[in-house]
Amino acid sequence: MRRDSDTPSSVPFPRRRLLHLGALLAAVAVAVSFPSMAPSPYEITVGIAILNYAVLSTSWNFVGGFTGYISLGHGAFAGLGAYATGLLVAKGELPPFAALFVAGALVAVLAVPVGYAALRVRGASFVIVSIALVLVLLLVFQSWASFTGGSRGLVVPRPFPGMLRAEHHRTFYFLFLALLATALLVWWLIDRSRFGMGLKAIREDEDKAQSLGTPTYTYKLVVFVVSAAFTALAGGLYALWFGDLDPVFQFSILSGAYMVLMALLGGVRQLYGPLLGAVAVGYALEYAKVEYGDTPLHLVVAGLLLGVVVTFMPDGVIPAAAALLGRFRDTGRTSIREVTAAELRGRREQSDGKEVRDGERSGRGA
Repeated sequence: MRRDSDTPSSVPFPRRRLLHLGALLAAVAVAVSFPSMAPSPYEITVGIAILNYAVLSTSWNFVGGFTGYISLGHGAFAGLGAYATGLLVAKGELPPFAALFVAGALVAVLAVPVGYAALRVRGASFVIVSIALVLVLLLVFQSWASFTGGSRGLVVPRPFPGMLRAEHHRTFYFLFLALLATALLVWWLIDRSRFGMGLKAIREDEDKAQSLGTPTYTYKLVVFVVSAAFTALAGGLYALWFGDLDPVFQFSILSGAYMVLMALLGGVRQLYGPLLGAVAVGYALEYAKVEYGDTPLHLVVAGLLLGVVVTFMPDGVIPAAAALLGRFRDTGRTSIREVTAAELRGRREQSDGKEVRDGERSGRGA
């Protein structure tokens, strides 16, 4: 006989928590020890590129994952963060990391009027507005050559001038890892807050959420600013690491498209979805660039990945894997709980006794 406390939903729960915690600790251990295990500085640079993608896609997921608004222009905030950091260091002579945080704050302030205008529209209109923002900033930073360097680019002084290149890469690897951990922590806190519940209500049905009293516009604007700030910090940290900025690369629509692809691949409603997507897409892009040089094959790889995700895993890898594991776990289970003959006899006697008592009450009443 199976007891009620041994139902399938209650037994695996502590085990699942332990498995999740073990997987998280293993992932953290691998991430922290990766620079020591890397055979050459090049592998560390690949790790930095993947971490940068992970921060960008996680930052995008604040808007895309919580509200359901798809922005293809989030690369604009990364470009603004990169150029603001570079200009504050090169021309404002601020300390590099002070310039990074000032740049993040400036982009967050700029995101308020941008979000105030963009978030008044939905669906395809919002996508078009986000793309227009990238194109406008690209023209501005290309044309304003006396200030931004234009097509010649902008050289950002290295924050650690006396450090060897290998140690430079290793240091920035851990800086990107810390920024990613902070972004994941903030996403996790929002996800479990009342604010996060309101954002999810907007994602499911914005009009109904508004009719129930949720300040939908304010919620969207706040999370849009948070997303822009983290995206700008990722762009600024990239500028300090790479040291050379080009407006065509920094304000590229492809940057926003990669963020969307990575988040969709892992799962936009999952905490670690964008991170998983960044590892897969980032490695595929870096491999294509190394093997095939300057050919546009990496774009073909990105397009194929997007087609596979949309066709076979529209909710992402993590939900698809969870559904597959659940299907195997439920094999052999029945929807009806097994009971013994004694239990059936006892239930029948209780039912008969109740019918007798009801008959007696009705007889007295008559």
